[in-house]
Amino acid sequence: MHKIRYFVEKQAFGVCTLLGEKMNISASSIRLYFIYTSFLTLGSPVILYLILAFWMEMNKHLRRHAHPTIWEL
Repeated sequence: MHKIRYFVEKQAFGVCTLLGEKMNISASSIRLYFIYTSFLTLGSPVILYLILAFWMEMNKHLRRHAHPTIWEL
């Protein structure tokens, strides 16, 4: 069960995990918040989630190219 959970977390961009680490809240409670608010507001937190996922991917790419290693020169 833990293997499936970590696979899904890794594939789902890790937005809830990162938010949980930054705010010192468990990631599972943040996931529940997104699920409940998505049902109540007809999916608008999904848009916020996708924006955060896009932002995280952009930061990852920008950090990778900001400090090239010896092999990338």
